[in-house]
Amino acid sequence: MKRLKYLFIGTFMLALSVPAMAQDENKATIDAITSVIKSKPADLEDQVKAVYKKNKKNEDVLVAMGRAFLENKDTVNATLYAEYAMKANKKYAPVFVLLGDIAALNNDGGGAAGYYTQAIYFDPKNPEPYYKYASVYRKISPTEAVGRLEELRTQRPDVAVDAMIGHIYYISNEFPKAAEAYAKADRNALDEHQLTEYAMALYFGQKYSESLEVAKFGLGKMPRDAAFNRLAFFSYTELKDYTNALAYADALFNKSDSAKISYYDYTYYGNAYNGNKEFDKAIEMYKKALELEIDGNEKRAGVIKQLSDCYLENEDYSNAVVAYNDYLKTLGNPSATDVAALAQIYVQYADTLKGTSRDSVFRLAEQVYVDMEQKFPDALEYVTFMRARVNSYIDPETKDGLAKPYYDKVVSMIEARPEKTETDNARLVESYRYLGYYYLLQMEKDPAAKETSTSYWNKILAIDPDNEIAKQALTLTTKK
Repeated sequence: MKRLKYLFIGTFMLALSVPAMAQDENKATIDAITSVIKSKPADLEDQVKAVYKKNKKNEDVLVAMGRAFLENKDTVNATLYAEYAMKANKKYAPVFVLLGDIAALNNDGGGAAGYYTQAIYFDPKNPEPYYKYASVYRKISPTEAVGRLEELRTQRPDVAVDAMIGHIYYISNEFPKAAEAYAKADRNALDEHQLTEYAMALYFGQKYSESLEVAKFGLGKMPRDAAFNRLAFFSYTELKDYTNALAYADALFNKSDSAKISYYDYTYYGNAYNGNKEFDKAIEMYKKALELEIDGNEKRAGVIKQLSDCYLENEDYSNAVVAYNDYLKTLGNPSATDVAALAQIYVQYADTLKGTSRDSVFRLAEQVYVDMEQKFPDALEYVTFMRARVNSYIDPETKDGLAKPYYDKVVSMIEARPEKTETDNARLVESYRYLGYYYLLQMEKDPAAKETSTSYWNKILAIDPDNEIAKQALTLTTKK
């Protein structure tokens, strides 16, 4: 009786251990054949066939074999073993996940979504197909992709769905929605990648203080993390807290693990130094940025312009001009606004000079406008108006009337319009003021100039009745 008792207990325990033994055997088989498939030995086909023959009805092993082939980008054999697994068990959810992954690799998003939907049907508690469905479907409709994840929330309240939703919105470039979803998640449960996306979403949404807060939270866990140091550095720069920005720039460049420094990092370093009025260091950083590979002329041009702006901020006008010309050349097809800015640099430069040097630089500014007249005919009025101003700078006392022909032309272009904008009226007032003063100076030589001068001051008052300069000028013309 005692022997029977122990025999019964032994048989019972053996029965309990069979599933565990089977799982261990499956794992060993899967690990072994996966290693074989990935290493691609000469007898690969023979080894694969041998495992297949022993596991024709073992869906776990068959799916694992299909996935190993898929990881080698062999979609033909991956599909074949998925089909074998389906024959073994038509309701086995991992088969449909595998088929979905194969479709996704083949850029068949609709097919992949269909397979993931079947996987969800057969195993509604498994988060994987929900997430993969959302990942492929977000290109079609991020909203519907998120809706699928909301279904997972009802099935598995324990799964961090909000973080998944945040990721879907992030990779769909819907940064405000990504930040909103991540804000609902338990920040302590977010991994490094998720925290980075959260902080980046806030940064792209120009919520720099909030981005900084998340980045610092990440740094509390990983103080040498390059992404968090970079985000803190960028956010402080945008917030114009340049002292802290430079501290975190140093942390990114010198105290972060595996930091891959890009031209963008150097550009921000330049911005931080520039904001801190350390112009020489800023220029050094912009130049280092330009030494690195930059994707596209437009981005490279942007860095060159920042370099020019820095020279300008430091009142190094000659270098600002050189850099700005390089910017225009790099752009290739600059706009009228881009070109006109060069003339303004010349004007600022001329204001620092005296004598013939001053006039020569003003002439360089005017030449920019002359060239614009040929390249941008639609900008003729603006160009004429700006040439008038430059000539008035060259002849500040209006002795030679250098600006007169240009202001006359501006008046003729605008006065004929039945309706005038604020810009039109502003240009007319400036033109009338110059012409009124010009004729005021001519009154001693030409008595008829008095009437002409008076007419211009009255035209100003018709636009701006409270204009004090016009009122005072009329008093002068009356006395003379």
